[in-house]
Amino acid sequence: MSDHQASSGRVREVFRAFLLLGLTSFGGPIAHLGYFRSEFVERRRWLTEQDYADLVALCQFLPGPASSQVGFALGLMRGGPWGALAAWTAFTLPSAILLVLFALGAAAFEGPIGQGLIHGLKVTAVAIVAHAVWGMARNLCPDRHRAGIALAAVFTVVLVSGPLGQVAAIVVGGVAGMLLCRNHIKAEAHPLTLPVSHRTGHLAGLAFIVLLVGLPLLAWVSPSMTLAVMDAFYRAGALVFGGGHVVLPLLEAEVVQSGWVSADDFLAGYGAAQAIPGPLFTFAAYLGSVIGGSIMSPLGGGLVVAALALAMIFLPGMLLLVAVLPHWNRFRRWDSAQALMRGANAAVVGILGAALYQPVWTSAILGPREFALALTGFLLLAVWKLPAWAVVALLAGGGVLVSL
Repeated sequence: MSDHQASSGRVREVFRAFLLLGLTSFGGPIAHLGYFRSEFVERRRWLTEQDYADLVALCQFLPGPASSQVGFALGLMRGGPWGALAAWTAFTLPSAILLVLFALGAAAFEGPIGQGLIHGLKVTAVAIVAHAVWGMARNLCPDRHRAGIALAAVFTVVLVSGPLGQVAAIVVGGVAGMLLCRNHIKAEAHPLTLPVSHRTGHLAGLAFIVLLVGLPLLAWVSPSMTLAVMDAFYRAGALVFGGGHVVLPLLEAEVVQSGWVSADDFLAGYGAAQAIPGPLFTFAAYLGSVIGGSIMSPLGGGLVVAALALAMIFLPGMLLLVAVLPHWNRFRRWDSAQALMRGANAAVVGILGAALYQPVWTSAILGPREFALALTGFLLLAVWKLPAWAVVALLAGGGVLVSL
């Protein structure tokens, strides 16, 4: 088989894997990281637990949608630039298409069956996140020092709410790792396959800065709704840490306070975004469709503006990731960096543990029936080793039965 055929085969493999996840990954960014771990660390063995945790910690540091950045990096490692594009496209488009259809008037989930289905999907997220926390804790917190760092991360996230708490927990974990984890056996830091040259990384970093500074200037110099939309969604994606729900107040300030989208339409779209799989950043596609259908019809209507908003909100996070990746392998080889990453990885376990309770558990487990359903999902993943998509299907049906 030629190198070109092998590369094409890997890109198709990446697309199929992420399309399945894009259709079944309910529960928000923390749950997505659990789905990725189950699929690519446990089942497909594309990378080790340590390498995966390093990537998660890196993407938690960067602005943008952390779970989508992790998926982009996984596609890049497996299939090169086309693999990265395939991973992002396959994981993002299902939810984006559903939200655009909702904006165009497609029927939403209604009635007891629809509500039961949605609730079953929330319960699925409990099982997925619990399985991820359990598996990562065994591998990344095997001693008292790292278990203590994970516990400290839980307290940090609880006491310092919002994305600042997550970043603070990782910073504290990294510092504690450098102080407490230097004497551990040196972890395997074999180089990850990251086909990004230093030149490409520098260009990506430059593009991030130029767009962040240049778009608002262009929108001011040449008043254009196209430039204004590009600027609003790019800035929202560039200035948010943690992704997911954190981007909502930024988007509300950009599109509701400007008069582009009504408050009722904004909240309706946000509610629909909770009921579908995939990244919450695809909420931008819904907003773009509403904007395009109301005040920007000369541009071609809602679909064009939806695609533009979707691309612009994801672009800054991906540019930053590409800018950092060329330096990642060299950084991971340093002894001090390995100690730092041990602490940061333990902190990631603590962050996942805190998120397991709030908002994942509190929004899904309303009584003993939901608890039994979540426990069933956990055992199906941990003991019977069922793939995540199968557990999603079973628990969604279970949610309908519980509601009836």
